[in-house]
Amino acid sequence: MSASSRPADLNKAVVAITGAGSGIGRALAVQCAREGALLALSDIDEKGLQETVDYCRKMCPDVMSDRLDVGQRDEIYAWADKVNEHFGRVNVIINNAGVSLAASAEAMSDEDFSWLMDINFWGVTHGSRAFLPHLRASEWGHIINISSLFGLVSMPNQTAYNAAKFAVRGFSESLRMELLMSSDNVSISCVHPGGIKTNIVNNSKMGEQVGMQLSEAQQKKHFNTQLAKMTPERAAQIILTGMKKDRSRILVGSDAKALDLLQRTLPAKYQNIVVKIIGKMKNRIEKITAA
Repeated sequence: MSASSRPADLNKAVVAITGAGSGIGRALAVQCAREGALLALSDIDEKGLQETVDYCRKMCPDVMSDRLDVGQRDEIYAWADKVNEHFGRVNVIINNAGVSLAASAEAMSDEDFSWLMDINFWGVTHGSRAFLPHLRASEWGHIINISSLFGLVSMPNQTAYNAAKFAVRGFSESLRMELLMSSDNVSISCVHPGGIKTNIVNNSKMGEQVGMQLSEAQQKKHFNTQLAKMTPERAAQIILTGMKKDRSRILVGSDAKALDLLQRTLPAKYQNIVVKIIGKMKNRIEKITAA
């Protein structure tokens, strides 16, 4: 579907969002509500989800909400059918729900690896496939899959997260080509946010890491104060603008753009550069903490 044939805003569009209880998911829900969209919101965090719903209902006449564990395939497919039945159509599915795990490949447990992949990869792919028939049946449809900056470049101690986010990127780019070949009313965008002021790192699981002799508190503080530069609200604006322009890849933040350029410029050498940067960062944090 060409960008020119898309509506200029989301007024009366039916938008489904996973992970809507906080962060980017909440900001997307609020922005869509402001544009007049009808919302189907889900999250495993019922308290956070209700807070989002209460806020959106001040602007949106129809908000449905459900507790959803995107790590459970059957729950996703049942939710997709429920959303379509409630509204009679679906225009946008935003597969946003995700978790974080920082641990070396050797130290990470199989259980933690599977837990992350079930949510960050299978949650996205099942969400895409479950909603696709409903999107096709609507006048227009779009899938937004949230990958990451770490779906563009790899980082040490992020093997599980990198694996999932690279896989989301590969799935989304392949599906986009299939849609270009088979559909004139449905498209897909893959989103790569950099450091956003959300709780994903604060709520992350952390295990033994290679070359990172910093406490969990130190690592989280560094992310919150030095790396998370963009607000979720600004990220949501960039994502929705990219969707309306039917962009295949949506880069969110100057850090995402810079590291994407680094990877494309030095695809075989950027790993060595990243290792040096992380080493300097670790030393700087240690000095600040010791002072």
